[in-house]
Amino acid sequence: MAKARGAVVVDNEKCKGCNLCVVACPYGVLNLNKEVNSKGYNYSYMENPELCIGCTNCGMVCPDSCLTVYRVNS
Repeated sequence: MAKARGAVVVDNEKCKGCNLCVVACPYGVLNLNKEVNSKGYNYSYMENPELCIGCTNCGMVCPDSCLTVYRVNS
């Protein structure tokens, strides 16, 4: 069976850095960036992209719909 690989695209300007996606990720893929967006929020990013399986947990908990999750069979 092929291993699923995923990718999370974050809309940096919409992200308010609530940290819900970071907590919801079971594989430790996401973290908050040290840099801030134009509104002054630390936005989330894929710190460990190689661990992502595209489970969509992060996208489901995001209150502002800032995340788009992709899944590819490799």
